[in-house]
Amino acid sequence: MRPDDLTGRARTVLLTRQRHRRTTLPRYARAWGYVQDATVGYGYLPVRAAVWLLTLLATGTTVFALHPPHPPSGTDHPVFNPVMYSLDLLLPVIDFGQERAFQPTGPSQWIAWLLIGAGWLLATAPAAGITRVLSRQ
Repeated sequence: MRPDDLTGRARTVLLTRQRHRRTTLPRYARAWGYVQDATVGYGYLPVRAAVWLLTLLATGTTVFALHPPHPPSGTDHPVFNPVMYSLDLLLPVIDFGQERAFQPTGPSQWIAWLLIGAGWLLATAPAAGITRVLSRQ
């Protein structure tokens, strides 16, 4: 048996154990467990976070390319870039200057808020999952 097979099986067992443990937790902790499971598989499936990030980036880029936000009137602003604007919303610790320079309105404002919230979840859930995995080793 190859070491990769053992690693995959061990990861599956540990993930199953976390899912079972979740059933014993209070409701608020179960909700957070579902978020961690869906986003990064409790730290055992970190590729999920990248898939979520790319999906949200593509969605934000499409929405803001079709309905670009406008800069506040009378202010200097960079050239609008829907990819960088979406990244600026998604990545909470990086500032590309797009979010500050443009203000979405109408339904695109809800998309912007969704991307900001998802960005924080994607930043928090992997950190919690990785911390859990590292603390058990």
